[in-house]
Amino acid sequence: MQKPPLIWLTTLVFAITFLVSVIGVPWYGLTHGFSTTLVVAMIATIGFAGISITAGYHRLWAHKTYDAHWSLRILFALGGALAVQNSALHWSSDHREHHKHVDDNDKDPYSAKRGFWYSHIGWMLREYHASRYSNYDNCKDLQNDPVVMWQHRNYLTLTLLTTFGWPVALGLMVGDIWGAVLLVGFARLVINHHTTFFINSLAHMWGKQTYTDRNTARDNGWLAFLTFGEGYHNYHHIFSADYRNGIRWWHYDPTKWLIRSCSWLGLTSNLKRTNGFQVEKARLEMQFKALRNEGGISCETTMERLQHEYDVLIAKLRQYYQVRKQFLDARAKTIAEQMHMPTLNELQKQVEDLRQAFREHRHQFRELVNASLRKPSEQLN
Repeated sequence: MQKPPLIWLTTLVFAITFLVSVIGVPWYGLTHGFSTTLVVAMIATIGFAGISITAGYHRLWAHKTYDAHWSLRILFALGGALAVQNSALHWSSDHREHHKHVDDNDKDPYSAKRGFWYSHIGWMLREYHASRYSNYDNCKDLQNDPVVMWQHRNYLTLTLLTTFGWPVALGLMVGDIWGAVLLVGFARLVINHHTTFFINSLAHMWGKQTYTDRNTARDNGWLAFLTFGEGYHNYHHIFSADYRNGIRWWHYDPTKWLIRSCSWLGLTSNLKRTNGFQVEKARLEMQFKALRNEGGISCETTMERLQHEYDVLIAKLRQYYQVRKQFLDARAKTIAEQMHMPTLNELQKQVEDLRQAFREHRHQFRELVNASLRKPSEQLN
């Protein structure tokens, strides 16, 4: 099958920036050296451009996981232009198609099933999906956002001003224009590009399928570190409406921290979170599915009992979250109306008891599984 024609401008941009970064930057560093100011500026610029993609392009515009003040949206629009990953409208259109048709080689713009090279960068080098961008039908909501449309109309100008203007201005300030252009211009851009591209490629190939195996997405803490929290990709693909990617307190997700912090300042609002029952249920389902697929339990009676205990566990989890919701609603009403507390205290006690019961049953279930795997034909008959 004949490949579509190359997009020469995109191909040249990727090729030239990469070659300058791997050849020109080391040469200049060895012969002239880079000041500490330029190194710090490069790291800061990587952060600004990267977080504009993750918090702006991805979680704000592509998935609408929260609302943002116009001033924050303008910052993300400028940072997105600095990242040189096309306009927010175009980027979001691609990403929505990816989620809608994930792993479909014909419809997913960067399907990982077509290999690392294609999903990482190859899909952008040829006219694979040119016909989709006549009117951005899947982003009609974004076409009502004046900041998105302003950036889309002026994307080339904004990109030139930020990508070239900022390094040159910095170079004039520190007295090293070539050093600033090479380090903060070229090297920074290549790092921003390929760390972002890792989510399209490596995050569908390397890591754990914690919540679903219905697509190739993986959770990977190393990739989260490189991409401002985007590496918890298996979670994201099943719960894409959540403003968080890393949901545990120990998960490295600075994008989540930024969005949450901005809510305290009134810059973000309507932060969407997935119901805890759905998250825990998906995780338990994957664990139980892995147990069944391992083939370590051959006794039918044992497997039936494990299925029963699993069903009871899910029922307890559901009951806990139902009562927890009643408690949170009652607490909000009590605070708002300054009502008496007895009913609220009873609900709180019920929530605590149900949570403890669920945890105890989960512990027993895990012990049951481990015992069954050790002696599948003896333990539970």
